[in-house]
Amino acid sequence: MIKKYLLSILFFPFSLFGAAFLTSNIPLPKTYVMDLDPYPCDEVCLKQYLEHGKIFSFLARANSTTLKTPELQDAKNIYISVFNLGSFTTAKEMRIAMLVPYKKIGKYATTTTQSVFAYLMTRNNAFELKSFSIDNESKEEIQKAIKEIRKEGYRYVIAPMTLKGAHTLIDLQPEFFVYFPTVHKNDCSLAGENFYFGAIDYRAQSEILLKEATSPLVIFYDNSTIGKKLSDIQEKLFLAQNDFFGNTNKQVIKYTIASRMTNLERKLKKNAKLKNASIMLDTPLVKSGMIMSQLTLYEIEPANILSTQINYDPLILSITQYEDRKKMLIANSITVQNKVLVQTNALLDNDIKYDWINYTTTIGIDYFFNLITNLPREYAIEMVENQMIYPIELVKPSVARFEKYNPKTVEESY
Repeated sequence: MIKKYLLSILFFPFSLFGAAFLTSNIPLPKTYVMDLDPYPCDEVCLKQYLEHGKIFSFLARANSTTLKTPELQDAKNIYISVFNLGSFTTAKEMRIAMLVPYKKIGKYATTTTQSVFAYLMTRNNAFELKSFSIDNESKEEIQKAIKEIRKEGYRYVIAPMTLKGAHTLIDLQPEFFVYFPTVHKNDCSLAGENFYFGAIDYRAQSEILLKEATSPLVIFYDNSTIGKKLSDIQEKLFLAQNDFFGNTNKQVIKYTIASRMTNLERKLKKNAKLKNASIMLDTPLVKSGMIMSQLTLYEIEPANILSTQINYDPLILSITQYEDRKKMLIANSITVQNKVLVQTNALLDNDIKYDWINYTTTIGIDYFFNLITNLPREYAIEMVENQMIYPIELVKPSVARFEKYNPKTVEESY
C-alpha cells in the first residue's frame, strides 16, 4: 500500500507541468506523520525502517530530530520535501516567475521549471511559481510577457533564454529582477543592475584546458553557434600563449564536422599532422564519441584530447571504449553539489548533476531565495558583478566514472 501512495505522490509534480508549467498560489497541502510507537528508536532502528521500505515509519520517528548519520539525514530531507511534511517557515513568501520561450529552448522549457520547483520544495517555505510561456523571443512577445508579469506583481524572474532573447529583454528595461541561467554577462556588457547571469564561462574553461595543450592544436567543431565561437576563441588563445619553454611558434589546424558526417577517413587516415597533437573537441557528445572511436580506428596517437563542458556527460563512458578516451580531459564547472537537491530532482526525472543549464537554473533560484528571505544559500557559488563565478576543475573519463585530474607543474614535467 505504501508503494501505491508513494507512486501517486511522485507523479503529482508532473501534473503541475503538464499544461502551462504553473503552480497555483494555493499553498500545497501539508502532510503530518504521527509517531504512535511508545518504544525508543535509534539510528540503527531508523536504518532498518528504510531498508524494509517503511518510509512513513521512518519519517514518524525521524521527523523532529537532526540525525548524526549523513545518509539518514539526507533521506529524511528528501522525503520531507516530497511529502511536504511539517510546518512552513515564517519567512517571506516566495513568488517566482519563469519567462519561457518554449519553442526556442525545447526540453529546457520543462526541465528548468522542474529545477526551480524541486528547489522550492526542499526549502520548506511557502511559494508561488508561475510560468509565462512565449512562442518566440520577438520584441512583441517579450513586451506582452513583461506586461503580464508586472500586472501580477512578480519581482523575481528566471529567464532561460537565448542570447538574442536576453538582449531584447534587457533593451526593454523591465523593473523586476531577472536571472539568465543560459547567458554569460560577457555577452551582455550593457545590462543594468537588475539583471543577473548564470551561464558557465567557456572561455575560462578553454584557458585552463589549453595549458595542457601541445602544438599542433587540432580543433574539431560543428556548425553550431557555440562550436564556431569556441573554435575561434581557442585558436586565438592558443596562438597567444607561451608554453612552459617560451615557445610561440605554434600551429592550429581546424576541421569542420558537418551534422551528418559519420566517416572521417579523409581527415584522419594517414594524417601525419595529427601525430602527438592536442585534439580539441568542440562537438556534441555523440559526434565527439564518433571522432574518438575513429582516431583509434585510424591509429592516431594524440598527445591528449580536450573538451569543455559540452562533453561532461556520463553517456560518454558508455558510447566510447576506454581506449578511445584514455587521454581525454574535460573542463567541468558543476563542482558544488547538494545531495538532497540532486536526489529530489532525480525523483522528478530531472538532472542537475551533469546538465549545466538545469544546474545554473538551480544556482539562480538559490540566489533569489537568499535575496528574498535572507536565509542561507545552499550553494557557495560567488556572484561577482552580477555574474555567477563557477570553480573549474579538469576531469578524466576513466573506466567507469569521472576522476579529478591534477595538472602537472613545470617542475613535474621534467
